[in-house]
Amino acid sequence: MPTETAIQKLRPEEAAERVFRARKQDSAWLDRFTECLVGYRQGPAGGTSLTAGQSGSDLVRALGVWQLSQAKAAGLFCVSRQAFAKWLQRGVPADHAVAVADLKAATDLLERYLKRDRIPAVVRRPIPRLDGVSLLDLLGEGDTNRLLSACRDMFDFERAHR
Repeated sequence: MPTETAIQKLRPEEAAERVFRARKQDSAWLDRFTECLVGYRQGPAGGTSLTAGQSGSDLVRALGVWQLSQAKAAGLFCVSRQAFAKWLQRGVPADHAVAVADLKAATDLLERYLKRDRIPAVVRRPIPRLDGVSLLDLLGEGDTNRLLSACRDMFDFERAHR
């Protein structure tokens, strides 16, 4: 896989062709990639305003802090963009409430101890103690309990005195 620098040197047509050739047998991956790309172009939370549901507003706040588009967040929660948009309008369904609550708690910790503009880099950085996975990877794996534990461990200052 080419490095980020190598990709940036390609013309858009070449980059698209390489991605397509590498994944042409996996149409679901290509669809998700396209949605994510569009989501990044739209910016965090896709510009959607929210008026309903506390869990929905918590989710919008987390998207802004982590700098995630709606498309990216939908992929991380393994739901369609349309379903995710409904979460933002009507609130998070009960079967995803724990995951969103864990994300909110992790976001609260990150905001308490880090400068807000540094959080997007921190959540994407691999953590050696977690076998090189990032907080964003844990969210994408659906392991929000481990995500929250990792955030708590980051700021366990008592451990530093042992």
